[in-house]
Amino acid sequence: MKKMISMTASATSPSKLAMARMSTATLAALAAFTGMVLSASAFASENVPAPAQKVPLVLKGATIHTVSQGEIPNGQILIEKGRITAIGSTVNIPANAKVVDVAGKHIYPGMIAANTVIGLAEVQSVRATADFAEAGAINPNARAIVAVNPDSELIPVTRVNGVLAALSVPSAGPAGMINGTSSLVQLDGWTWEDMTVQAEVGLHISVPFMRFNPELFPAPLDSRLEEMRKSSMQRVKMLEDAFDSAIAYRDARANKDGTQIDVRWEAMLPVLAGKRPVFMHAQDAAQIRYALNFAQRYQLKLVIVGGMDTPLFADTLRAREVPVVITGIHKLPQRRGAEYDEAYRLASKLSQAGVRFCIARGGADDDAHNERNLPYEAAVAVSFGLDPNEALKAVTLYPAQILGVADKLGSIEVGKFANLFVSDGNPMETMTKIEQVFIQGRPVDLSTKQSRLTEKYQQRYLQKKGMVE
Repeated sequence: MKKMISMTASATSPSKLAMARMSTATLAALAAFTGMVLSASAFASENVPAPAQKVPLVLKGATIHTVSQGEIPNGQILIEKGRITAIGSTVNIPANAKVVDVAGKHIYPGMIAANTVIGLAEVQSVRATADFAEAGAINPNARAIVAVNPDSELIPVTRVNGVLAALSVPSAGPAGMINGTSSLVQLDGWTWEDMTVQAEVGLHISVPFMRFNPELFPAPLDSRLEEMRKSSMQRVKMLEDAFDSAIAYRDARANKDGTQIDVRWEAMLPVLAGKRPVFMHAQDAAQIRYALNFAQRYQLKLVIVGGMDTPLFADTLRAREVPVVITGIHKLPQRRGAEYDEAYRLASKLSQAGVRFCIARGGADDDAHNERNLPYEAAVAVSFGLDPNEALKAVTLYPAQILGVADKLGSIEVGKFANLFVSDGNPMETMTKIEQVFIQGRPVDLSTKQSRLTEKYQQRYLQKKGMVE
């Protein structure tokens, strides 16, 4: 798909002689293909990625929110070759450094969207721009990174609000269960290779739904309810059979008995070895209980994604060091009769219980354009009991730790990527403006499709008023 998107329309235009020889079916297929290329290119971002940092950069005068080591008022940051090399009240400024005065401003590390399809989905109604799920139920070999579209219009829209990295997660199709491997990308670059922070983060599994409310199925629909339960159990068995097959494959390969390479089970070997986590998407108690038992049975490094009912398992999660990726604070309660603020207080409850967590969003393809609202999810959690410092960590340092990239992202520390932004206030407040963004020390263009349209139609207004010749 990405190769198709990168081709130009002219490259698909045959000569008149060739057109004359083509069958009607071939022409129809060519027209569909050309339309797909054009529709995909129509949603390409106009932002030009910045070149690699060549001279040292110093940001001075701002309050530096390191996240991991407190605040530094009127501080200075030295950035060289894309990484932070010094930080403090004063730093040794190289003679050839570019010094940017940001007095009175605030500097924060870039936020991380830990559950999204950014780069994999653009417009729901344009199929060529949706590449976030594979067909079939068992796809451990699917890799999100090779499908990431660096020209997505959603990328500049997201980073303009301080979200500078995203975990692109393969989603479940209609029958999906083992969805594939997620990838962490920074939101700037010419290609997916340029954007890659970690190509393969973890294997994602959609736990089958296990809670069925009989009240929703009146007597004539009893058979349908039973069918749904039966289908759920069949999916559970399919999941366990897949892992059993992967284990048998691993053992056979270790014995060098001539077993042929199977790309599906090959992709699961790092998971079975505990080198790569399994992200099990589970919301209610039955799913979470199953995920915990499943991970224990197969000795997996588990991360719960969703986790509305995780406070019920706080002791187990804490004891086993299982982190939770909360998929959104702006949500309704899960059940009738539940407290209205069930989702709003989830982060606070996990924090008080000592369970590792981070705050993300729902990750649906129809919500990718709203990833810029990530800091406001954390803000609502603050309003319902979460400590403000914990809320900031929940969208910066904690996701970096859970995703295994805390040595690169999540806080402002020497040695880490210089992925940070300059703002005029707290990013969790809607009135705050992000004024400058740097990714690996590169100044990033803050224009978006929305800002360009604003400028365009401002000109129309001025022209109608006769204020522009």
